[in-house]
Amino acid sequence: MIEEMRIRDLGVIADATLPLGPGFTAITGETGAGKTMVVSALGLLMGERSDAGAVRTGASQARVNGVVHTADPAVTDLVDELGGDVEDGVLILGRTVSAEGRSRASVGGSNAPVGSLGRLAERLFAVHGQSEQLRLRSAAAQRDTLDRFAGTDLAATLTEYRTAHRARRELGERVAELTAARDERAAEAVRLRAELDEIAEVDPQPGEEAELAARIDVLSNVEALRAATVGAHEALATESDDPMSQDAASLVDTAVRELERVAAHDVRLSGVLETLQSVSFQVADAARELSAYVGDLDVEGPGELARANERLAALNGLFRLYGADSAAVIAHSGQSAARLTELEGDDELIDKLAAELEETNERERTLAEQLSTQRTNAAVRLSELVTVELRELALPDADFVVRVLPLESLGGSGGDEVQLLLSPHPGATPRPIAKSASGGELSRVMLALEVVVAGVDPVPTFVFDEVDAGVGGAAAIEIGRRLARLAKSSQVIVVTHLAQVAAFAGNHLRVVKDSAGGFTESSCQRLDGEHRLAEMARLLSGLSDSSSALEHAAELLDLGAAERAVG
Repeated sequence: MIEEMRIRDLGVIADATLPLGPGFTAITGETGAGKTMVVSALGLLMGERSDAGAVRTGASQARVNGVVHTADPAVTDLVDELGGDVEDGVLILGRTVSAEGRSRASVGGSNAPVGSLGRLAERLFAVHGQSEQLRLRSAAAQRDTLDRFAGTDLAATLTEYRTAHRARRELGERVAELTAARDERAAEAVRLRAELDEIAEVDPQPGEEAELAARIDVLSNVEALRAATVGAHEALATESDDPMSQDAASLVDTAVRELERVAAHDVRLSGVLETLQSVSFQVADAARELSAYVGDLDVEGPGELARANERLAALNGLFRLYGADSAAVIAHSGQSAARLTELEGDDELIDKLAAELEETNERERTLAEQLSTQRTNAAVRLSELVTVELRELALPDADFVVRVLPLESLGGSGGDEVQLLLSPHPGATPRPIAKSASGGELSRVMLALEVVVAGVDPVPTFVFDEVDAGVGGAAAIEIGRRLARLAKSSQVIVVTHLAQVAAFAGNHLRVVKDSAGGFTESSCQRLDGEHRLAEMARLLSGLSDSSSALEHAAELLDLGAAERAVG
């Protein structure tokens, strides 16, 4: 419920505070006084698109603030998510629009995206004006109206259906995608198998190319290595029987023997002797290693170099295609094998997804049929109740019909088209309200629908703009009476030019225009007693002091008070 709204510099309204509160509030005023700006201000608080042209001439910005009472935990959660507060059930909403077109919003004392006001409005308000009447002509809006009336059971079924519908579409797209790409995936699998066969035939090992390069270097220089090694071995330890041979081992041994004879006489030679003894062992070890190395060179087969070069060439061929070295080729092989496994499992996956798709299709069809049954049953009840309301709204011969028809295919809300039809007099074939209802009749149809649907799905606040368009007399009185009854369960705010409607309001506000000083400014006044009586007379006759109009106005106010007194 909107407790209060303050408007500053919006259109012709310089500064106005609207005390709204519970029940039925009527807003009246002369043509051009700014009643439409009141609805525009409410729209801004509800997140509607802003218009820089609505900022009052000479002002830098327009500002609207609203004090809203709410006990809806979903609203509190959303406000908390936005960083604002709902204190003791009171929520402060704000919206500013600059003359340059920039728009800002605040929710619960915290700056918030303008779109968040729209999310809150879905929980707090319902606005009905000429645009809403136009919306009611659309098939989607007519279906939504029936679904609201059908209540929580249909809402639960619709949620399940939409889940199944979304799953069916996603599965269908996935199966179609896999099926359409079957040939492409088959060609990819052939290519991957050829790659894996080529790599497997060579069977590279990590680091193998470096070892091969070193081996080829040895094999390419084997004669030079043999000659150098044999020469080095002979220099260390010749195998010649010539006693005059002077190899390194013999010379070191001679030095050791000479020092051993005299080392006991001078301790200073002990260190040198130990060094030479160590050198003797090292020379012997080196000679043995060289001898073994020469032996290894002698056993290399004549084809070993060719085989090593062929192996390295095979590896280099893989490197050009699949990676810079053996490790990269091995990694590529693993990735290709994993992808091939995935591709080879596609046919099985398609079959599995197709089975899931058929199951989901069946689930979607079953839920769609359930929705159709629920809508058909609700349509009968809604038709009867709205017809009763219309007859109370000075359409005594009208019949309202809600028809549920099958669509050619299932959509996001099921397989039904919902038509709201009106037969304005006996014997007339029910026709879509967009074609059969006049402006005044459409206003009454909309109001009758809201009264009926509100009994099942109440909205905290209703805002009606020109709900009485095209009507007057007895029909206007019945509209006022129905609005008063709707106000027993919801806050109702009505912008009207009819005294017959305003009479039923418990709270009457007048937008007042002042053109003094060459500038038009509007403000808002709360009317009681004689002031309200005078405004009612003005609405009836254009004269606020006409005795007959005042008498008629008093009669209407008594009628409205009696209606409000009914429990």
